[in-house]
Amino acid sequence: MDSKTINIYTDGSSRGNPGPGGYGIVMEQNATKYFKEFSEGYRMTTNNRMELLAVIEALKKLKKERLKVVIYTDSKYVSDAVEKKWVFAWEKKNFKKKKNADLWSEFLKIYPKHTIKFIWIKGHNNHPQNERCDYLAVTASKKKELLTDKGYEENNNN
Repeated sequence: MDSKTINIYTDGSSRGNPGPGGYGIVMEQNATKYFKEFSEGYRMTTNNRMELLAVIEALKKLKKERLKVVIYTDSKYVSDAVEKKWVFAWEKKNFKKKKNADLWSEFLKIYPKHTIKFIWIKGHNNHPQNERCDYLAVTASKKKELLTDKGYEENNNN
């Protein structure tokens, strides 16, 4: 990894699946002092939505385009969907019978702006940044004022 690579660590959480949830993000740049953390909580969502939303929100925070980005996630759902190119096949089929189409569509609008590599890391395995993201996500899910995950609530209220 060169000094210009942005390392993004993400985690999503939901207490109950579905239930109150949140995401946590840690962003670092190699060989610099750049370090930022972000988190947000939602009143009703799923773990997979929060895992994916963490990635989307992290990428939205990047102020420049064409950056080298490495995303570390403990979500096989997210990392495999991109690295194994499943999401591109889902897109061609208009995400038919796929959950979280709203978030995947949003991700695919941002994805081409950078050179992105996903690396899966085992969750709850004493990885410092992953543990921090988990803490941020769970803490965010416990805030008094939680946001509405419109994509979840609109598609799951019968």
